[in-house]
Amino acid sequence: MKFGSSQSVTREEDQRFLTGHGRYVDDLAPKDALHCHVFRSPVAHAEITDLDVSEARSAPGVHLVVTAADLAEAGLANAIPYTVIDNEDGSKAAAPRRPILAEGRVRFVGEPVAFIVADSIAAARDAAEAIVFDYDDLEPKLDVAVGGPEIHPEAPENRCYSWGAGDKAAADAAMAAAAHVVTVTVEDNRIMAASMEPRAIFAEMQGERLHICENGQGVWSKKAGISGWLGIDAEQVLVTTPDVGGAFGMKTMHYPEHFLLTFATRTLNRPVRWMADRTESMLSDNAGRDLSCTAELGFDDALKLTAYRLHTVSNLGAYVSGFAQNIQSRLFSHVFPGVYDVQAAYMNNTAVFTNTTQVDAYRGAGRPEAIYVLERAMDHAARVLGIDPMDLRRRSFIRPEQMPYKTAVGELYDSGAFARAMDRAAEEADTAGFAARRAASAAEGKLRGQGLCYYIEAILGQPMETAKIVLTATGAKVFVGTQSAGQGHETVYKQLLRDRLGLDLDQIEIVQGDSDQIAKGGGTGGSRSVTVQGSAIHATSERLLDGLLPFAEEVMGAEDVRFDPEEAVFRAPGSNTVLGLMELAEQAEAQGRGDLLTAEKEIRNAGRSFPNGCHVAEIEIDPDTGLLTIDRYAVVDDLGNLMNPMLVKGQIHGGIAQGAGQAMNERVVFDEDGQLLTATFMDYGMPRAGDFPFFGFHSEPTETQTNILGMKGCGEAGTIGAMAAVANAVQDAVWSEGVKVADMPFTPHRLWHMIQEARTSGGQA
Repeated sequence: MKFGSSQSVTREEDQRFLTGHGRYVDDLAPKDALHCHVFRSPVAHAEITDLDVSEARSAPGVHLVVTAADLAEAGLANAIPYTVIDNEDGSKAAAPRRPILAEGRVRFVGEPVAFIVADSIAAARDAAEAIVFDYDDLEPKLDVAVGGPEIHPEAPENRCYSWGAGDKAAADAAMAAAAHVVTVTVEDNRIMAASMEPRAIFAEMQGERLHICENGQGVWSKKAGISGWLGIDAEQVLVTTPDVGGAFGMKTMHYPEHFLLTFATRTLNRPVRWMADRTESMLSDNAGRDLSCTAELGFDDALKLTAYRLHTVSNLGAYVSGFAQNIQSRLFSHVFPGVYDVQAAYMNNTAVFTNTTQVDAYRGAGRPEAIYVLERAMDHAARVLGIDPMDLRRRSFIRPEQMPYKTAVGELYDSGAFARAMDRAAEEADTAGFAARRAASAAEGKLRGQGLCYYIEAILGQPMETAKIVLTATGAKVFVGTQSAGQGHETVYKQLLRDRLGLDLDQIEIVQGDSDQIAKGGGTGGSRSVTVQGSAIHATSERLLDGLLPFAEEVMGAEDVRFDPEEAVFRAPGSNTVLGLMELAEQAEAQGRGDLLTAEKEIRNAGRSFPNGCHVAEIEIDPDTGLLTIDRYAVVDDLGNLMNPMLVKGQIHGGIAQGAGQAMNERVVFDEDGQLLTATFMDYGMPRAGDFPFFGFHSEPTETQTNILGMKGCGEAGTIGAMAAVANAVQDAVWSEGVKVADMPFTPHRLWHMIQEARTSGGQA
């Protein structure tokens, strides 16, 4: 049966995933590949006084041990590249070198010090035990604040940058003139991506060429980075990515292992493989969030928002990771005024170094953080000012007739009906019946709260993408520049092509993750895949048909031939004569016109789209145990056209689980020495299916002109809305107990402690 877009087609790829036929890095690594192990720093901050790997090099089964000195001897830079931004005053942000392997000093527990290649992982680990690593401890800096023990001389007071956006003078003036000013500080806790499949890489020589296979989010940045590091032509490097078991932004950027496996396979002329175990992932994968935010909201006499000032201090970890300087600055700023009509708005972000693992992109990358603090502040203001939280928001929403609307930071919102979506969310969440449910909970000694978040998201990444379509004897191959990590790209891309070419889904093959077969691409991240890649597939299929139509007229001996995508046939007007797409392809091949069977096109979308929507969470707390239960959850989203509603729901559900997981359980914790205390799933609180009710998902779309398919993206929307919705529901539940600012995560122990402290202090917590 044929299905096109806007229908809930089950995922094509699940057949192989659920029957054990997925093809992941560890499945594809050459059987004779050597195994790699990273010797990592056991301390957070220390001067290296001795590093002796001689005994490790002579250990049984060991082929290579690499240190920073070996990279230098090979003439290779011991540095990982990253993006550097400008400070607010126009100067460059601090850019200390991030070494591939530590030299002179170690700056976080888990920092790579030496790299061991051996016949087996056991032999490599045994050799690591023979490494002599001596050091003099230094005091670690762990708090997210300016100052403390110096980590990099290039960053006085451990300040990496101070970045601003908006109009400070206007915000200051409007705040001074405001009838009401409300200030609140909230913490955004550090979390880890915890993808189902840990990071994995293998590398091998294919003649003179280097092949790297890794489970990332796009092959081209790795190809450029590694070829540049080696000083060789990019065409001498092939990067492939097979199936990926989750990424969430964490697998986008370069890590030390990319460079080390490259060095090892070129040195030994042997294939090498590496996969992190779970604790190693928790020690070395880039973390997410980790910032403190102070928001000031100014309102006029009618309680409309007139001024917004925001100061955040964010943690970069010990070094700058690939995109880290952009996350809490530029990416945060895209949506920091939210959905509110406030032009007098200003934000400043100061980023600091600490002796912890690096922080970089994690699902949403700056936008969840921006919406979290704003929506927490709006709810806090509603309580302080004695007004219904929905009513307060409604007074300040950007209205549909104001679209397109240029925000205080210059972003252009092209569409949205925020009040309409919120009203629908109130209906779906049965806010009218909440008082009765709260009373019923109170009768049982429980605390019940309801919280909402109105989020807006900005699609990120390159606005351009390429697609290539090749008609084959059995159907079509579509070459794409994005990379699925479990989102269901194969299915939705097939649906899009079915709309244009009329082929059955099983006649279409999606090719991704191969830098030889696909000339370029933007990879996957920032909810860009379907909006940008989908538009490219649509445009490329049009180009393919435009090239085939004259040939169809020639073969059919007719004029004004049209293509019917429902039946996948060319039709001659005023005649019953039809010619199937595959039949025409066969004739083109037979007549030496194979050139007509391939089309490639790069598109550039008109602008970024802005998905938005309203989340309403309802929770119950047992004050005697601190146990939090999410009882109800409703979402109304404006995601534009839905290419596959079932997949969209899946993305929203998964996103909510990650956002609510941060609110409920997840938190990376270091002790006073910088040792990671949450290094296993026994200690790190991952959300589970039993933590959630059924999520009610509903669509209230508005039209967008930013892309030809009218889509707005959905990959990160659930996470962006969930954090504040759950947190505001908790705040609503404990406000009457005297807890005036409740910070994530709301674990039973933390909630119980908040409530007990407020009760014993007379409601001053």
